Amino acid sequence: MSKSIIQTDKAPAAIGTYSQAVKAGTTVYLSGQIPLVAETMKMVSDDFEAQAVQVFENIKAVCDAAGGTTNDLVKVNIFLIDLGHFATVNEIMSRYFTKPYPARVAVQVSALPKGAQIEIDGVMELPE
Repeated sequence: MSKSIIQTDKAPAAIGTYSQAVKAGTTVYLSGQIPLVAETMKMVSDDFEAQAVQVFENIKAVCDAAGGTTNDLVKVNIFLIDLGHFATVNEIMSRYFTKPYPARVAVQVSALPKGAQIEIDGVMELPE
């Protein structure tokens, strides 16, 4: 099975020893995205909704670079510093996905990189 690195300038560059995504066969493993704006590498806003939208835009950009769409995601992991934002996440997520929705987990964590309020990663399966 071949392994290739997925990279796009339309999502924030990796800020550590990882890739934006790795494709192995027809499966793409997306690294976590936080609400950084790709062009500036700065947090989009302190507002939770703006951060959530930016994260989904970053995830969308990586999916596009891998040759798929957010609807090709089969598993999504959402990390929140406050589960009180869960309803907002559901509403925003509905803008990026159509049924059938991916499997998903949403958990509250004590902290995220760079003070982000949300981080999302996922696994995508591309058609052969």
